[in-house]
Amino acid sequence: MKQKNQEILDVFRFRHACKKFDASRSVSKEDFNTILEAARLSPSSFGFEPWKMVVLTDDALKQKLYPLAWGAQNSLNGASHFVLLLARKTADMIYSSDFISHVMQDVQHQSVEIANQRRAKYRTFQEDDFNLLESERAMFDWAGKQTYIVLANMMTAAAYLGIDSCPIEGFQQSKVDELFVQEGVFDPAHFGVSVMVAFGYRAQEPHRTKTRQPLEDLILWK
Repeated sequence: MKQKNQEILDVFRFRHACKKFDASRSVSKEDFNTILEAARLSPSSFGFEPWKMVVLTDDALKQKLYPLAWGAQNSLNGASHFVLLLARKTADMIYSSDFISHVMQDVQHQSVEIANQRRAKYRTFQEDDFNLLESERAMFDWAGKQTYIVLANMMTAAAYLGIDSCPIEGFQQSKVDELFVQEGVFDPAHFGVSVMVAFGYRAQEPHRTKTRQPLEDLILWK
């Protein structure tokens, strides 16, 4: 058991926000598919999966993204794989949407009776518990928070495989959305870019060890 505990912690200590990737090295198809599968298996509220992933491979599109995403420029210059995590908007995530019906019927294979019960519970959750219907922004932020579960699982899976990653929030969100809408990547009525992440292999070791607050400053036992 102690060995497994150490292995888990070693994975988290290996992972860091890689600032310079080795452009000569590529993540294998098998390893990247494992990272994508870790994303697919990630949990979500009610199991409704309010996300989509865009694996960016088009060099011309990367060049258009470059000036709009200051936090991604090092990654765009050397990372093996670059992923955009999209969050779904109210049109898809409201309790009465066709998308929610699709997930319950075609993905979760629920009976009509169970689906109706869950939809009613989901409506209460949205209207009363989390007040998600007060604005488009509230719903998008709620969906966006769930994409970070996917983000974390992808980076942890990558670290387990000895692959580096860099999570990226440094971009002009409205302009990035506009770019990908213009390029026909997604419909702005249904999606927006939540966060980005790059994968590859470090060109150099991190300049410093991890800095974190002590555990006793982070945990309350009551």
